[in-house]
Amino acid sequence: MGSIIRWAILLFFALYFFIPLYWLFVATTKSAPQLLELHPLAFGSFERLQEAWQRIIEYQDGEILLWAMNSIKYVAWGLSLSLAISIPAGYILAIARFPGRHLLLWLTLITMLLPPSALVLPMFMELNLFRLINTQWAVILPASFFPFGTYLTYIYYASSLPRDLLDAARVDGCSEVQLFWHIALPLASPLIGLLAFLNFNTNWNNFYGPYVLLNDDRLFNLPVGLQQFAMATSALRPGFNPSPGVMVGYQQAEAALFGLIMVIPVAIVFLFAQRYVIGGAFTGSVKG
Repeated sequence: MGSIIRWAILLFFALYFFIPLYWLFVATTKSAPQLLELHPLAFGSFERLQEAWQRIIEYQDGEILLWAMNSIKYVAWGLSLSLAISIPAGYILAIARFPGRHLLLWLTLITMLLPPSALVLPMFMELNLFRLINTQWAVILPASFFPFGTYLTYIYYASSLPRDLLDAARVDGCSEVQLFWHIALPLASPLIGLLAFLNFNTNWNNFYGPYVLLNDDRLFNLPVGLQQFAMATSALRPGFNPSPGVMVGYQQAEAALFGLIMVIPVAIVFLFAQRYVIGGAFTGSVKG
């Protein structure tokens, strides 16, 4: 009986998360009338899906492809820089003893708890000081700012890294750099996987920062591109009289397909990284 209840709960949550994704997919196969007339989970036609794909590819001469490449570039740079900064920083805060260490920990924790919108204005002023507004670095540099990664790394190393192992390595002649590179870093592979996924997910779906810091549509990422697409076309308002300048002929299927393009990479990355994500979620919970 207990096993049946457990499987029923798992099935419920699986359907709870799967059905919205499935609806998003089948919405790309339907015309606007079919979205209202057919069953919400009924499949439309592959011809409508191909038509929707062709329409968004033709939008602004294929600008969605440029936005996708920008998203990949911002995520790759932000992920690389954030891991290169947050993991060594968390390790040093956990292992080293120096004046101001506790102050840095408190500042990291406070910054981590602040909503991203509260940091946009200071970032804007700082980036504007260096004339980086409306450049790719206006997105990449804030994307590398990952205080949660630093704090989680600190918790992991402070609670799970055996100090006797480090002392033995020092006796054998290892430098501090070798300790980190050959001992501490390999032991934290589940943590690194978790941080990489969280940072990827955050930067891939980053809307507010690029929306404020960029005004050149050739630099937009996919979330900002979707907003521009929704505002410039009739995709989300096919039944209304178009405003001046709005591109007509687009339907909800195009907007759904645009959203699906944004969701698929996150789902694929999670499927490949779930072992590290689940393992990293328990980092620091067991004393090493």
